[in-house]
Amino acid sequence: MDATRTSDKETVLMKRVNTTVHPYELEIAQYFSTGPISADPRNHCCPIYEVLQDPTDENTIIMVMPHLRRYINPEFQTIGEAMEFFRQVFEGLQFIHEHHVAHRDCMTLNIMMDARPMYPNGFHPRDTFLTPDYSRFAKYYSRTRRPVKYYFTDFGISRKFEENDTNPTALPILSADRTIPEYQEDNTSARNPFPTDVYLLGNVIRKDFLEKYSNLAFMEPLIETMVSGDPTSRSTMPEVVERFRTVLANLSRWQLRARLVLSEDDGLDNALKDLHYLYFRLIPRFLLRIPPMPTPKA
Repeated sequence: MDATRTSDKETVLMKRVNTTVHPYELEIAQYFSTGPISADPRNHCCPIYEVLQDPTDENTIIMVMPHLRRYINPEFQTIGEAMEFFRQVFEGLQFIHEHHVAHRDCMTLNIMMDARPMYPNGFHPRDTFLTPDYSRFAKYYSRTRRPVKYYFTDFGISRKFEENDTNPTALPILSADRTIPEYQEDNTSARNPFPTDVYLLGNVIRKDFLEKYSNLAFMEPLIETMVSGDPTSRSTMPEVVERFRTVLANLSRWQLRARLVLSEDDGLDNALKDLHYLYFRLIPRFLLRIPPMPTPKA
C-alpha cells in the first residue's frame, strides 16, 4: 500500500513480507540497498528505505520502498528509449549475478521505473493515469525528454550463493513466467538458476518489444541467444552486455530517434503517426539537441 513519508512528504510504498514464507527477501533486498554497493550506477535493485516490524506478528516485516511505476506504462515512443531500457536491465541483471544472486522471477511485473522525472506533479498510486488528488489526468513527459531509471523488484524467491560456488543449484520455484524450457518436463530437479534468469529477461524483451514492434528486428539474434531451449547454450549476462554494446554501436543517431512501429499498424496508421511524430516529436527534439538515448544522470 502507499503511504506518505512525514519527513519530506514523499510518496512511498510499503510491502508486507512473511519471513517464514520468504526467508531471503529482506536479506537480499537490504544487501543491495546498503553500503558502497547501493551507490554503484549499475545497481538497478529497488532500494529499501526502512524496515518496520509488525507489532502483532514477529514473522512479518514491512519494507518501505520508493513509489515506482510499471516500466511499460506509458508506452515507449522511440528505438532510443527501448535501447536505453535494454541497456539498464542488461547491466542491472549482470550486476545482480556478479554478486552471486539469482533473481528467479525477473518478469514484466517485477521491472519498474522511477517515474518522478516524467511526472513532475506526481500520479495517483492506484489510478496511475490521474494526479495524486484525483482532480485531472496526470501530465507526463516522454522518456526522451525526462530520462528515468529502471529497477528490479521482488526478491521473494531469489537466492544468494557462495562466491566460490562455481555451479550453484537450487530446486525450481515456478515464477510467473511458466514458459521456462527447462521446467517443462522436469520442475523438481535442482538446477543452476542463473541461465533461467537470462531466459526470463530475454523473454520479457521478446514479448514486450520484439513481438509488439516491427522495427526492432536487429535485436532478435541477441535475444535468441538468451531464450535458447538449452540452458547450457544460453549467453551469460556478461556476454549479453558485450553483444548489446556491439548492436548499439551499429545504430545511427537517426535510427535511435526513429519512432517504434506497432506490428499491428497498417500503412495509413503509420503514415499518420509518422507525420505527427515528425512535427511534434522529432523536429522539436532535434532543434533542442535532446540526445536520442535518454540516459538518466547518475
